[in-house]
Amino acid sequence: MTTEQAENQARAATGGVRQSRTGKRPIPLPKGVSANVKDGAIEVKGPKGALSRAVPPSVSVQVEGGRLSVTPTVDGRDGARFQGLARALFAGMVTGVTEGYTKTLQLVGTGYRAEVKGPVLNLNLGFSHPIAFPLPQGIKCEIPGDSKGTIIILTGSDKEKMGQTAAKIRSFRPPEPYGGKGVRYQGEKVREKAGKAAKAGAGK
Repeated sequence: MTTEQAENQARAATGGVRQSRTGKRPIPLPKGVSANVKDGAIEVKGPKGALSRAVPPSVSVQVEGGRLSVTPTVDGRDGARFQGLARALFAGMVTGVTEGYTKTLQLVGTGYRAEVKGPVLNLNLGFSHPIAFPLPQGIKCEIPGDSKGTIIILTGSDKEKMGQTAAKIRSFRPPEPYGGKGVRYQGEKVREKAGKAAKAGAGK
């Protein structure tokens, strides 16, 4: 079945109910990935693990012919919005169990270091004591040897949990506007402010 045929079939099944332009596109399930809908929840399994999530309201989910399709069950904008939301969430789940997600954090500051001991990430961020952060289940952490403890690589299949974990680690010491010290996402541009000494020098 082609994508166009699947879309036409979905449109006919909804009786002409308004659909999201993106949400109506079927999600192809790669080889080795399976999806199952049961009791108002969807479970997706693949090489990188298994994820489950409750199906958002006002939509129905069908798994057929190696594709996952989402259709609205109510007319109007709400149905189309929930359809687009559900498709985005399910597509993220399929990508997560197939390829996984990666987040990289960088520690900037004298003496700032990170070390992994089992399921705990230990951080030295210039405080009087180190921070012990238990890694959530399903999130793996790696500290490259050549980074001298200043690079943290997080990997996992759950995109939402990955983002929350990275944000939590960053919150322990967000980048300072003066000097840029702290924990930042790799590639993040920190807008630094001129200190009082620099301002005084510029005013002379």
